[in-house]
Amino acid sequence: MVQIKPTKYVWMDGRFVMWKNAKLHVLTHALFYGSAVFEGIHSYETERGTSIFRLDEHLDRLLYSAKSFGMKIKFSKSQLKNAVKKLAKINKIVNAYIRPMAYYGYGDIGVYPKNAPTKIMIISVPWKKYFSKNLRVMVSKYIRHAEKSSVFGVKISGNYANSILAMHEARSKGYDEALMLDYKGYVSEGPAENLFFVKNSKLITPSSRSALHGITRDTILKLSKDMGINASEKQVTLNEVKNADELFYCGTMMELAPIVSLNGIKIGNGKIGKITSKIKNKFYDVVRGRDTKYKKWLTYVG
Repeated sequence: MVQIKPTKYVWMDGRFVMWKNAKLHVLTHALFYGSAVFEGIHSYETERGTSIFRLDEHLDRLLYSAKSFGMKIKFSKSQLKNAVKKLAKINKIVNAYIRPMAYYGYGDIGVYPKNAPTKIMIISVPWKKYFSKNLRVMVSKYIRHAEKSSVFGVKISGNYANSILAMHEARSKGYDEALMLDYKGYVSEGPAENLFFVKNSKLITPSSRSALHGITRDTILKLSKDMGINASEKQVTLNEVKNADELFYCGTMMELAPIVSLNGIKIGNGKIGKITSKIKNKFYDVVRGRDTKYKKWLTYVG
């Protein structure tokens, strides 16, 4: 795991605040009810300087998530984009994890945030690889949220309480990560990652709407198809995953991490697979600006 290293500034409601002064009131609504939405974004070192990967798509989802929660954000997408770029520049971090968050602040103690103001902040911290080893995963007893229990495609902080339970269960039993099913019993995702598996040279990801169909997931589907890999999404059974030739998790924080065992049973030969490795190498070429075909996904800090 990567420890957080303090940086110089945090952006809060239009102002750059010193790290040590970036504080919230104890009655912040989001603290009690998880009434916040957020994004995880990655910046990378390239030959042209620091670039932020798929910033537009992340900010679009942030604003969509906020709207689903009834939040009124006083900053435009363009203003938020400039704030992210400037924060990356003044904190002088090249490879960073960037997290914008909109949340209901101090104003109501009840569940409905009628008088709670919408606040927004952005942090950026130095970031290395989330995992340095192949993953040993277990199937969790906790299932992902049913589609009708939330809004599909949004990143709501409160939804991740479910993930914490699954992670605590997995770690307490000696595993690295959990795998979660949906309410129908189909495979959904990890606590904060999307799943892909390879069978007979075909790449498949669960279509379950209990999962967040992430931006890294979308990236991998597009890259794989461009590479000539048969890539698709469908309802996936646990038995299919157990019998996969290759298996991996993906996400902004995790990037791509191979899964070498599930419930103690080896996946494939117990090592990163050929197709997983091929996709991973292409992914790093793209995010680091070495493949100009996908330059539209890169926002340079300047």
